[in-house]
Parts: sequence; C-alpha cells; structure tokens
Amino acid sequence: MPPKANTEVQSEKPHYHGHRQRLRERFLAGGADALAEYELLELLLYLAIPQRDVKPLAKDLIQRFGSFAGVMAADPAQLMEISGIKENSAVAIKTVQAAALLMQRQQVLDKPVLSSWKAVLEYCHSVMAHEQNEQFRLLFLDGKNALIADEVQSRGTVNHAPVYVREVVKRTLTLGATSIIMAHNHPTGDPTPSRDDIEMTHAIQQALDPVGVQVHDHIIIGRKGHASLRSMGYMEAAKRRRT
Repeated sequence: MPPKANTEVQSEKPHYHGHRQRLRERFLAGGADALAEYELLELLLYLAIPQRDVKPLAKDLIQRFGSFAGVMAADPAQLMEISGIKENSAVAIKTVQAAALLMQRQQVLDKPVLSSWKAVLEYCHSVMAHEQNEQFRLLFLDGKNALIADEVQSRGTVNHAPVYVREVVKRTLTLGATSIIMAHNHPTGDPTPSRDDIEMTHAIQQALDPVGVQVHDHIIIGRKGHASLRSMGYMEAAKRRRT
C-alpha cells in the first residue's frame, strides 16, 4: 500500500489578527479620527507586542492615566507598573511622544514667536499639560522674537515649582536673549494664576527690566486650557507700579 499522505492541521490564527487588520484599514482610510483613543494606542502597542492581544492592555493604560495624552506623558517607570508593559513598549510610547513634541517645537523654531502665538500655546500645552508635577519653563527669544532656547528651569511638586529670580536673569543674559516667555503648569488642571504666580512674575519683570529684557507673557497651562497673565492685565499692572 502506498504510504499514507502526511496531512497537517493548520492552527487557526489568533482571533485578534483580523481585528488588527481592520484597525489598520480604518486608520489608513480615516486617520486617527477614525479610531477611539484606546484603539489608536492598541495600534501602537501591537507594533511593540505582536504576540498577544493588546486591546485589554490599551484599555488598562487609558483607565490608569486618563487619556491617550496622559499615557504618552507618563514616565517609563509608571508605564512599566502596568502588567504587560515592558521596556520595549514603554520606549515605543515615549518615542511617539518625543516625535510629536519635536514636530510641534519645530513649528516655533526660527519663526517670530509672537506671530505664531497659537503654535506656542499648543507646544506649551503638549509638553506641560499632563505633567504630574509643576515645572517652570522659559522660552528665550532674540531681537526678532525667534526662539533661541526652550528650557525647563525647575521641577517641583504637585502644587509648587521653585523659581529663582537670579537664575532666570543669569540664564537670560548668558543666552543673549532680548525677551522671554515664562510658562508653568498647574497639575490640578485649573490654570487660574495664584497670588504667588503673580508676585513671581512681577519680581522677574523688575529684575529684567534694568538690563533691557522684556517679559512678553507668563502662561499657565492646565489640562484643558491656559491663562495668560498679560491678557489678564497683570503684566501691565506691574509696569504701571514701577513708573
């Protein structure tokens, strides 16, 4: 008798393979707007974790950090506290965040910042709104109001970041900036300036005025909005008191 034909039973592909293909097709056809937040995160995660269904993991991350943006802003150590997230996945998430911030930062580089104010606000919101602790940031501008440097001067607690007027003046003069924009975040989400915020702004204005450096604005970033101390009248009020 001829040998019996060798037949192999093909194992079925995991159920999530078809789901991934549908996600890819929806994304290619409609972009990010065609997907829910967790689905966009799922699309990213499966590139880093191809061997498992990452839909539950994406939902866990959104629940833990509140939103897609919150996941992107989380520290790698915080991300890896979630079961299923290892170093590769954390790096993938932080790489996407870094790429997005770089693109936004390049929107304000080498351009007159005051004529692209919306881009400045969007950049500050992207880098600060989802931080869990306060940070104080300075944007240093040249004589044409183009960005020379963007630096975090201090990081603090959930409701305070130390600001040293002398260090602000020193760094401004070192870079040869002719004006600055100050920015800090309120992790509570409410961008309303505190009395300390206003007094600190006035102190820096008073310190920089004698050396010919203008403070264009102090922007406070919340999760869903911002406050401009110039628009609220606090910057001009300080100038009137000095004259």
